[in-house]
Amino acid sequence: MAYIDGFVIACPQANKQKFIDHARTADSVFIEMGALRVVECWGDDIPEGTTTDFRMAVKAEPDEAVLFSWIEWPDKDTRDAAMAKMTEMMNDPSKCDPRMDPAKNPMPFDGKRLIFGGFTPVVDLSE
Repeated sequence: MAYIDGFVIACPQANKQKFIDHARTADSVFIEMGALRVVECWGDDIPEGTTTDFRMAVKAEPDEAVLFSWIEWPDKDTRDAAMAKMTEMMNDPSKCDPRMDPAKNPMPFDGKRLIFGGFTPVVDLSE
């Protein structure tokens, strides 16, 4: 069964092209590690909530967009193996793929406000 990693990010509006360039470079690593699909979405209809909302979740500033992204994996085992490799790369600079190296492909957003999680689909409707 498929497995999904989901992400919500606050990114300065001025960094939209930098984000796209960063994602096009880094996301290919996930595909090579077995991901079926990586989708990056730039928010354009993010309503304000009274208790919580996407903007509040990532403490978005007025000049920031909210991004919603996901990685679709064929199963949780593939995802877990990829994340283990990713952790190894990030902990050992000699093993880090240059596409994921913050010095070579810096994140154009504040990674401390990125929220993420892994999800098991329970309903999947397709055409």
